[in-house]
This record gives sequence, structure tokens and C-alpha cells, in this order.
Amino acid sequence: MVNTTEEKKRLQRGLQPRHVMLMAMAGMIGTGIFKGSGDTLNIAGPSVIIAYLLCGLILFIVMAALTELAIAYPGLNIQHIIHKAFGFRASIIVGWLYWMNWMIVTVVEILAAGSFLEYWFPHTPLWLLSALCSLFVIGINLFQVNYYGEFEFWFGGIKITAIIVFIVIGLLILIGIIPSHTQPLKNLFGFGGFFPHGISGIVQAFLVVIFSYGGSELIGLTVTETKDVEKTLPKIIKSVVFRVILFYILPIMIICGIMPWNSVSATQSSPFVQVFEAVRMPGVPHLMNFVLLTAVLSAANSGIYATTRTLYSMAERGEAPRFARRLSRRGVPVGGLALTGSFLVIGVFLAFLVRDQIIVQLMSIPGFTIILVWIAICAAELKLRPTYVRIPFFKVIGFPYMTIAGIVALSAIFISFVLNKANMVGSITCFIIMAALIVISLFFNHNEAGENDQKRNPAKLQ
Repeated sequence: MVNTTEEKKRLQRGLQPRHVMLMAMAGMIGTGIFKGSGDTLNIAGPSVIIAYLLCGLILFIVMAALTELAIAYPGLNIQHIIHKAFGFRASIIVGWLYWMNWMIVTVVEILAAGSFLEYWFPHTPLWLLSALCSLFVIGINLFQVNYYGEFEFWFGGIKITAIIVFIVIGLLILIGIIPSHTQPLKNLFGFGGFFPHGISGIVQAFLVVIFSYGGSELIGLTVTETKDVEKTLPKIIKSVVFRVILFYILPIMIICGIMPWNSVSATQSSPFVQVFEAVRMPGVPHLMNFVLLTAVLSAANSGIYATTRTLYSMAERGEAPRFARRLSRRGVPVGGLALTGSFLVIGVFLAFLVRDQIIVQLMSIPGFTIILVWIAICAAELKLRPTYVRIPFFKVIGFPYMTIAGIVALSAIFISFVLNKANMVGSITCFIIMAALIVISLFFNHNEAGENDQKRNPAKLQ
């Protein structure tokens, strides 16, 4: 049983607006772009740019809906909002689904960090390098949240700066200011055309692209630890499309312009490193690999933050084990951190058992789960909009048609991938997870969960 002192502890409101702005900017920069871009290029060729743009528009709808809800219900995070819209069983399912999604994402980021370290230590096992990275990010999360925010602020800044520098150098190469033997037009259109695998290639790339964008909704978890959230969130949402173009579309165009898309390896080093190796710029591949390492460690750090806060939020309502709401003196949810750390150990063990293709296989699963979470966010906005005490100053344009369009598009992507035999492992895993969560939700007591939440947060269920 949690003692009185433990009950009085709360998550600390230590995140400044600049922290959240950088977290949102950098949240979508991780393995999905630095490692996953190799997979999407192999799947769709240069036309993958269209997949990134279309999914970016869907992301904008989801983020706008989430921001509207966060402003309409101050202090409520994603789990609280789902609880309010659909009840405690849906909250349990979505909460645990979101935790599992971020848990797998964190494992992927840790394994990617290990693979980037292999660039310098090719004879060291991936599992050992990944284990060292796990210890590093767990150590960061033991500090109070404002230190976490500072870490993300600076590491996020490194990621964003690296993307911008890559774009600038890439453009200078493409227009000939930096000498090279690249042929941009031939590389973009000469190896099977802009659509080498047709429309089906674009559709098949959607899942990895959705995985890449997953993490932007992390701001929905930061609202309970953020100051001036009403002013911060709208600014973030309005920059979503700009971020998609800056962080994904421009780099992909540059990669395809500098080297043939079919020469980009999905299993070796990052395409960003391969580009500089192809144009033979001394020392730059090593510098870029270092930046990519910091980027995925930052993304893993965000994953630890998301998983521990999700568990804490659910434990407060009696939807997760009691130990998950145990806090340290610094206000860090150490109970959830311990559970998350144990799953990182499992991920490292998987790298030991099955090294080849482990990252690619794991990346497909969060693509499924994040689609379901995004659908739940849009559905919650549809359900709750008529019940607002007052319409917030920031709201989804074209409601309800825009929100419905987002749900339909996400559902179509989900169904298309379930029917694709190539995604059988991810589909089966996703359905097993969903079935398990539905069964687990039946064993929770509705009254007990409601009483727990009412005691700790009297305003949240009203």
C-alpha cells in the first residue's frame, strides 16, 4: 500500500514552453527518418515523398483534435480524455495500447542506437551496444522532469540542426556549388521512374511513415507537466505541416537526388550517412553518424518519458498496478520506470537471439498501434465536442467533416495493411495485443477505478 507521503507526491510541473516546443519539433525525428527512410525508399522509391505528405495531412488532423481537447479540458492527458469520452474500459485498452506502442518504439530506438554504434565498433555485438544505450537513457530519466526537459531541449536542438545542415549541404551538392558526380534528374526519374512500384508502393510505405510520425502526439502527455499549455499547444500544431516538409520531404528528395534510390541500403548504415559516403566528403559520415546516434537516444528518452507517464496516469485511476504510481523524491515515476526497464532488457535479448531484420520487424508493430490510438483521439473529439462547456479558441477547422476524414483515412490504411500478406507478423501481433487488452479490461472494477481517480483528481471525471 502507498503511504501518506507517497500519496502527497505529484508529477512535477517542470516543463517550460520551450521544452515542449522542442519535444514536439524533435518528437518525429528518430529511427523512422534516419533508419526507416531506407526501408520506405526500397518500398516506394522517390514516390515515397507523396506518402510522407499524405500522412502528414492526417497527422495535422489528429494533432489539431488533440490540441482542441487539451484546451477544452485543461490538465487532462490522452488517457483522461479517452476515459471521459468512452469510459474506463476504453481508457484501459487505449492506455495500455499506447504504452505498448511506446515500449516497442523505445526498444526500436535503442536497437537503432546500437546499430549506429556498430559503425565505429563493427566487432561488438549489437545486444551489448544496445544494453549500454538502455542504461544511459534510464539514467537520464531518473532525474526530475526539468532536467529531462533540458536534455531533450539540447538533444532535440542537435537533431533539428543536423537536419537543416543536411538539407543545406545536400542542396549545395545538387545545384553544383559543392563538386560531385551526382545526376539529380537521372537519380529521381531514371531508375524505374518516379513511381517504380506504382501506387501500391506508396500505400505499402504508409505503415513505416505512420511509425515515423508517431511521437508527435507525445505533447498530449506533457499537458500535466507543462506551464502555459493553452498558449504553447496551438503554436506547435500550426507548425505541423512545415515540420513534415522540413524533416521528411526535403531530406528524402535530397537523398533521391544525390544517389539512385535503389542503391540505398535498408540494412547498413543510415541513408544520411550513405549520402555523404557516396559523395566522398572526408569525416562528414562520422559526424553525421554521431548526430544520428544522439537523435535516436533522444527519441528513446522520449519513449521512456511516454511509457512511465502513461503507466502513472493509469495507475492513478486503478487501471495499472499500484507500484506504477510510486514516485521518487524528485517526482519521477520510478515504479513505471522499473517496468519499462525490464522490457528494454527483453528487447536487448531479442537482438541477441535474432539480429538480422529485428529493427524492421519491430517497426511494423507500432505502425498498427499508433493508427488505433490516433483513431481513438479523433473519435473522442467527435464524441466530446457537443459536451464542451465552451468552444475553445483553437478548434479543428471543418468539423466534423475533417475529423471524420481523418478517421476514414486511418481506418483505410489499417485495413489495407491487415489484408497485405507481407505484414502478417505485425498484423497477428497487433490483434493478439488487442485481444489480450480487451480480456484484461474485463477484470478491472469500474467503481474502484472511478473512486481512485476521483480521490486524486476530483475535477477530472466531472
